[in-house]
Amino acid sequence: MLKRMILPLIFGLGGAAILAALGTWQVQRLQWKEGVLAEMRAELGGDPVALPASPQEAVHNYLPVRVTGEIQPGGLHFLTTRKGMGPGYRVVSVFETADGRRVMLDRGFLRETDKSRDLGARDVAVTGNLHWPDEYDESFTPDPDIDRNIWFARQVGPMADYLGTEPLLVVARRTEGGDPAITPWPVDTSGIPNDHLQYAVTWFSLMVLWLGMTAYLLWRIRRRTV
Repeated sequence: MLKRMILPLIFGLGGAAILAALGTWQVQRLQWKEGVLAEMRAELGGDPVALPASPQEAVHNYLPVRVTGEIQPGGLHFLTTRKGMGPGYRVVSVFETADGRRVMLDRGFLRETDKSRDLGARDVAVTGNLHWPDEYDESFTPDPDIDRNIWFARQVGPMADYLGTEPLLVVARRTEGGDPAITPWPVDTSGIPNDHLQYAVTWFSLMVLWLGMTAYLLWRIRRRTV
């Protein structure tokens, strides 16, 4: 009887050990991801500074900044939807700072019904964060409809080329003097997936199921040999 049971026992314990290791790895990944998100939240909500002279994505992504100047007329409309507000657009406009720099300002969310609204020039003070969004997928993102001013993904380089600005995007967190029809949509961590807890639960559940199946198999073998 023992000879018939030893192979299923080894196979069962080995499989359970592998599943336990995968679950433990996901717990470690969860702790790492929560640390990263905590650092991001702290950085996003930090004290704003002036625009850096030579911004770099690797160094300045999420940097809190405060700028004053004038929003230029018009802007790019990025098709989207916002929970609780329905369909609409992110509005990215040219922003000319008080010291003469031309950068891009993601002003926030504009309802679809307000698309034709006059978003004329105005002097404002903006508190926000520098951001280089990663939204474009060459296989799935449609080309922009230039005639209707409908875009589908924010890309700092192409946007800057089209608008004639520095390749620098400020995503508004708060705008003093802005158009009330546009609601700021600041950078946050809500869109960053953190599914490691669910993965850990899945692996540990499979481990328990695997051990249960192993115990059942050993019981069946023992019954046949008694």
